[in-house]
Amino acid sequence: MKHCEISIVIPVLNEEETLRELYKRLISILEKEMKISYEIIFIDDGGHDTSWNIIESLHTENSRVKGIQFSRRFGHQYALKAGLDYAKGKVLVSMDADLQHPPEVIHDLYKKWKEGYQIVQALRKDTKGESKLKKMTSTCFYHLLNFLSDIQIEPGSSDFRLLDRQVVDELKRLNERQLFYRGLIQWVGFKHYSLLYIADKRFSGSTKYSFSKMMSFALDGIMSFSTKPLRIAIVLGCIVSLFAFFNIIYALFAHFVYQRTVPGWTSILISVLLLGGIQLITIGIIGEYVGKLYIENKKRQNYIIQETIE
Repeated sequence: MKHCEISIVIPVLNEEETLRELYKRLISILEKEMKISYEIIFIDDGGHDTSWNIIESLHTENSRVKGIQFSRRFGHQYALKAGLDYAKGKVLVSMDADLQHPPEVIHDLYKKWKEGYQIVQALRKDTKGESKLKKMTSTCFYHLLNFLSDIQIEPGSSDFRLLDRQVVDELKRLNERQLFYRGLIQWVGFKHYSLLYIADKRFSGSTKYSFSKMMSFALDGIMSFSTKPLRIAIVLGCIVSLFAFFNIIYALFAHFVYQRTVPGWTSILISVLLLGGIQLITIGIIGEYVGKLYIENKKRQNYIIQETIE
């Protein structure tokens, strides 16, 4: 392809029921409305349905549809990285395959890029049919992330965004193994704009992000961009040490002045359990950081490709 204006990067995990509808809506917006040169890159993240066969079929119909198939499941962030590594467009748009990210918003993102913005973040204002529990967990995710991290991510952010080629090239230069693009996008800087949109309901299937996966994702973001958890552990240690110091003074005073031993086993039990709990939490926090350093030090590649369609 001699010239490509826009690359659409779409991680795919068992989305056989949505791919053709997604493709249909993308073609409508890119060819009929925007009328620009494009490529659509689907990254199959080790799924077990017929998604890859559908991607092959779409390529047969349209050579501008490309595909990358991982040898196993490496994760959504690594699928995004593969898309960034292979995209050739002057501008790149990343989005999910479940049609909660409306393809029609791409034109609005592109217009903002034409105005000079190098990063245009699609910011979810609301989601059609979203439960109160889902909204609550999403809100908790961003509050926890922003409280414990040194970067600030706007609530409603996702991996639905437009990136200028200069931004893409800078992201490709990063060699991190623990990827968290929502944080990296904030870290690299550049001229940024947030565009509000209403997210659609899932076209089919169920979400791939359970509450436990969201928490794990939050921890990755926190530990990738902040040492604040370690500082919190230090503060807790100082508070407990201060409490223990005053308790020791009280015990000595009671023994030598009042000539009696501090009575009761309850206070001892509470002190031991409290101190032990804080020690375990602190060791766990340190262990998380050490574990991530261990993984980074191995310098393994972020993903392995089994097959490509170009």
